[in-house]
Order: sequence, then structure tokens, then C-alpha cells
Amino acid sequence: MPDIRIQRKHTLGLKKARDIAWQWAEEVEKKFDMECTVVEGDTCDTVQFTRAGVNGQLTVAADHFDLSAKLGFLLGAFSKTIEGEIEKNLDALLAKSDKAKAPAAKAPANTAAKAAPKTKK
Repeated sequence: MPDIRIQRKHTLGLKKARDIAWQWAEEVEKKFDMECTVVEGDTCDTVQFTRAGVNGQLTVAADHFDLSAKLGFLLGAFSKTIEGEIEKNLDALLAKSDKAKAPAAKAPANTAAKAAPKTKK
């Protein structure tokens, strides 16, 4: 049984989900000295990650992410902290993607200037 299990649903589609997963992999490689390997598939990808005391995988599908990780004895005591950090990083990438996906809001027309006709004196 994994020590950490994180699932997130999304509506990004596989291409955008791949982009987020690769960004996540790059971040954990730098920040936590992980070694990541991406295995691409037709309907989903798997990001396998490992370092001393940790191994796991992030499954990337068109409609969800599923992360499971097994922690070694020493890191097991910090599982909640590690899980919280992973959730924060993944959620931040998803939120960033949602903002990029949202259409830009239209600026309201300047109705006050149009409503008051100018008169000559």
C-alpha cells in the first residue's frame, strides 16, 4: 500500500495534462533531487520518480492525475508533510493552467460618457 496517494480530476485533455505532468517532474527533479522517467502511452502517460527513500509514479490521463508513492523508513515519519507539498505543487500547476484556459474578461464600455450628450452654450 502506498504511503502517499493523491488523485485530481481535471478537464484539460491529455496534451495539456502531459504538459503539467512534465512541469511537475522538472520541479521535483530540481527541488527534491528526484530522478524522473516519462513513459508515454496512447491514452495515458506515467511519470516514474525515485530517489533514496522514495519511489512512485504519477499516472497522467485526459481527465485525471493519480499519484502514488512509497516512502522509506526515515521519510515515512514525514509522509503528511511530503504529501502536502506534493499536493500544493500539483494544485498550483493545475490552477495556473485553469487561469491560462479562462477567456479574458471584456472591459466595460464607458457608458457614462456616452449617456451625457454634450451641449453648446
